[in-house]
Amino acid sequence: MTFFTNPLNLVTLFPLVGVLVILLFKQEQKKEIRWTALIVSLITFGLSIWVLTLFDPNNPDLQLVINLSWIEIADWEISYQMGVDGLSILLVLLTTFLTPISLLSTWTAVEDRVKDFMIFFLLLEVGMLGVFLAQDLFLFYVFWEFTLVPMYFLIGIWGGPKRMYAAVKFFLYTMTGSVLMLLAILWLGIYQGTFSVPDLTAMGGIPAQVQLWLFLAFAAAFAIKVPMWPLHSWLPDAHVQAPTAGSVILAGVLLKMGTYGFLRFNIPLFPKAALQAAPWMALLAVIGILYGAAVSYYQKDVKMLVAYSSVSHLGFVMLGLFALNPQGIQGGILQMVNHGISTGALFLLVGMIYERRHTRVMDDFGGLWKVMPVYGALTLVVTLSSMGLPGLNGFAGEFPILLGAFGSEAIGSPWYAGLAALGVILAAVYLLYMFQKLFLGPLDKEENKGLKDLTVRELVTITPLVILIFWIGLYPKPFFTLMAPAVEKLLTIIETASLAMY
Repeated sequence: MTFFTNPLNLVTLFPLVGVLVILLFKQEQKKEIRWTALIVSLITFGLSIWVLTLFDPNNPDLQLVINLSWIEIADWEISYQMGVDGLSILLVLLTTFLTPISLLSTWTAVEDRVKDFMIFFLLLEVGMLGVFLAQDLFLFYVFWEFTLVPMYFLIGIWGGPKRMYAAVKFFLYTMTGSVLMLLAILWLGIYQGTFSVPDLTAMGGIPAQVQLWLFLAFAAAFAIKVPMWPLHSWLPDAHVQAPTAGSVILAGVLLKMGTYGFLRFNIPLFPKAALQAAPWMALLAVIGILYGAAVSYYQKDVKMLVAYSSVSHLGFVMLGLFALNPQGIQGGILQMVNHGISTGALFLLVGMIYERRHTRVMDDFGGLWKVMPVYGALTLVVTLSSMGLPGLNGFAGEFPILLGAFGSEAIGSPWYAGLAALGVILAAVYLLYMFQKLFLGPLDKEENKGLKDLTVRELVTITPLVILIFWIGLYPKPFFTLMAPAVEKLLTIIETASLAMY
């Protein structure tokens, strides 16, 4: 395959076609700009489905690989190397799925500088897809840093009253962690002689005494992005100030770049360090689960509540990944997807009510079910999904995570699973509290009595997410099938490292 015919290149770079077309429009041509961005994002989603049809779920190795010489300096060779496997295929699909949904949500919400907004959003999609597909450390770093720029402008230009504070905080936090990761990448490139992730994994020759330092350097970047407690403080500000579409893509995809980083780099490249760090990572994950749930309950702003809930839900993902067994890792990967669907849907629903009332304070609502029954029913489904009700997608991810954590030799104690299970109960408390404040009780606020139910466009926006909530909850097997061989291959690396340690 050539550069221009490789399916992974097409799906990653096709949004740039939309950027070039939109540049030809004038700022006043808002309708044409919106439709161009939406159509391009839908075609990109179609290309990702094509990639799925070419993907062999029984093959644990990288597939559809493209590996071209890119930069040569002395003895260094940096490659343009892309590939997809069971660890990344679902995240590629999630990215291309959420992008058109996010763009459709901006139809009436974004009226100022629509041209610039759509350009930044399509550029962000390119960066996110590149992160999940890059198989060269330098190329990965380029895509990783590239995502900062469009997200910074999406928050800083189209965000809320404190948008610049939130945008700068987001940028500085992420950049700080990225510098440490860059130093680790340079060390690997110099002393191992390659930046290729498959080659580094196959070599397995990174000295044990160095692995922990490299693990921590990569973890600094990824833990901030997740975000793990106590590095989470940038997230609520970014979520609350971001426009609705920005919040959806931030929760749905950008946070998964952090958890994916641990899965793709920290665990396979530094397996001995991963085994050493597993109990501590599990501890931080459980603290994040309980802390995020507790703080969510005390929020007055519904968007802030959903933002803090991400700290709790991503704690489950990290607990599953560092259980370092099949149940935990597969549950963690599926929960990345589940969180993107459920929390993305919650942010969409919050945005819909904010467009009508221009407030997110829960005390300003009450009794909405009486005037917005369709909106109430869909919000109830998404709320139950987020709290892990059996039969919905949240349960399909959380149950194997708890199962994996309970029997994990790497973590070393079932108490982590027990405390995480308490987080499930706390999630039910704050989410049902939110639902009760918004939808139940008397309809005693005059401003709420004339509210209109969801429009056709809003139904089209939210319905695909609701369908996936039921699909994954009732029949998650296809999703586990896609990732199983790659997870087994990853665990072989962990097992080999474990035997070498003892």
